[in-house]
Amino acid sequence: MSKGISESVIEDAALDWLGGLGYEVLSGLAIAPGEPAAERADYKQVFLFDRLQTKLEDLNPKIPHEGLQEALRKIRLISHPTLIENNRAFHRLLVEGVDVEFCNADGQIVHDKVWLIDFANPENNEFLAVNQFTVKEGQIDRRADVVVFINGIPLAVLELKNIADEQATIRKAFDQFQTYKAQIPSLFHSNALLVISDGHQAKLGTITSDWERFMTWRTITGKELAPVGSLQLETLLKGVFDKRRLLDLIRNFIVFEDDGEKVVKKLAGYHQFHAVNKAVATTVEASAITGDRRAGVIWHTQGSGKSLSMVFYAGKIVQHPAMENPTIVMLTDRNDLDDQLFDTFSFCKELMRQTPVQAKDREDLRNLLKRAAGGVIFTTIQKFFPAEKGGKHPLLSDRRNIVVIADEAHRSQYDFIDGFAKHMRDALPKASFIGFTGTPIESGDKNTQAVFGDYIDVYDILQSKEDKATVPIYYEARLAKIDLKPEERPKIDPNFEEVTEDAEESTRESLRRKWAQLEAMVGTDKRITLVAEDLVKHWEARYSAMLGKAMVVCMSRRICVELYKAIQKLRPAWHSDDDDKGTMKIVMSGSASDKLDWQQHIRSKARREEL
Repeated sequence: MSKGISESVIEDAALDWLGGLGYEVLSGLAIAPGEPAAERADYKQVFLFDRLQTKLEDLNPKIPHEGLQEALRKIRLISHPTLIENNRAFHRLLVEGVDVEFCNADGQIVHDKVWLIDFANPENNEFLAVNQFTVKEGQIDRRADVVVFINGIPLAVLELKNIADEQATIRKAFDQFQTYKAQIPSLFHSNALLVISDGHQAKLGTITSDWERFMTWRTITGKELAPVGSLQLETLLKGVFDKRRLLDLIRNFIVFEDDGEKVVKKLAGYHQFHAVNKAVATTVEASAITGDRRAGVIWHTQGSGKSLSMVFYAGKIVQHPAMENPTIVMLTDRNDLDDQLFDTFSFCKELMRQTPVQAKDREDLRNLLKRAAGGVIFTTIQKFFPAEKGGKHPLLSDRRNIVVIADEAHRSQYDFIDGFAKHMRDALPKASFIGFTGTPIESGDKNTQAVFGDYIDVYDILQSKEDKATVPIYYEARLAKIDLKPEERPKIDPNFEEVTEDAEESTRESLRRKWAQLEAMVGTDKRITLVAEDLVKHWEARYSAMLGKAMVVCMSRRICVELYKAIQKLRPAWHSDDDDKGTMKIVMSGSASDKLDWQQHIRSKARREEL
């Protein structure tokens, strides 16, 4: 980019790149109301309805005129109190089709769907890029730099800034979108993607993405990353707006995460998009008659959206025609992980076109798996072990279209692999297995590979840091010694980490005794006092230099409470009985039977999550 670059040069470059992808390119001034080539009745109209109606006729030849008109009416009549609700309602019509009814030649009422886009055949659709697109609402009019239409529907907006202007930063482009959403929300009712760029930097997001969630798209085909120093806008446009990839992204890689209080629209990152597509391909191959039932392992570092990748994968697998309405079994090794993952899937259930279910116990799991097709079932590995040690798990289904998705597939220390393959194969002999993990598989771990297969995709911590998907991790050793008498030292098991995890019933009591010994030594009054003093000193020194938060992880609830008390003695102002006040809180589970001085820290699940 030269010194004399201007915003119009960036705009022209974007239009050239889109034109090279097969898009028709038009000036917004040429199709504005009142012009000879006008395609809008007025500036309030954001859809190009003539184009849309023509494409509806092409894509839905069996639907009569009255059915197509009903579909258009439903699009026009979307009217919810908030922008995100309108956007969600339109997205559902876009990816699921518009339900219509009409009378056939015999006078019978027929129910059918009108499709707005042909997702299977990109060339059957009309792709258009329009620059300088003015929209007016009330007394305010705004002009978007570039709007991308598919079949006359405005699905993407690009806001471009001049890299040579120090005031016109990419952050200004983000801020401008916030203004647009407030002042001309109609442009965003159907929006799928937002792009901000200064020509060099470019980021992609949705209408609910905050600044941190606008992400760089670093590859075009997914085979290699763009070279450092290359124009990010070119990579983004060629990588995302390729016709087939764009339709895939819109249909299969957008979710509306709804926890009952707030709806957040999320879009896959480039690493999720390409990894999931590779995983779908390996799964179809593994589940075929000649397949080996090992779909592979995806290693995406912690914090890079692994759970959401699982959602995208499940959503795409359940719709794949070769899978013939498969059953998805989501497998974890701990109840808390099962709950977390189940919540994530439940929040995004629209993508899977069905509601996930969670197995309560062994018997419930067996009943859930005795089905002819379909279903997204959550369970822990322990429910697949026979009730009696050494027993054989009964056959539940010999269908090939069952896919077992294992979270953290290589935790062999949890007895995950040892015995895992046998019991799963007894229950589901023809199921295919895929693993997702946030940490690399050890080089000597042959069991994981034997069950799941080779790596499908790797997104490590270095790449995640480069993308700013996760923050850098710095380690500073701080020592709080445990003073033990010589005769007490043999009590510590050299592999004591295992006592913190789930275990089989036969070893649980032994581990509990070891845990109690270690917890008592770690949580002495003297040691807690030393740790509290060090934490307060360290925190205040850091906070004087930079704002932030601190999280302290303790090995037991008792130690949590005692450490809290110790810090409270040092800094009384940090404490408050009011959940909305004070600067220090404990997040832990508990019940009414717990000690009285613990009760102030015991909250409902919803309150814990809020904290």
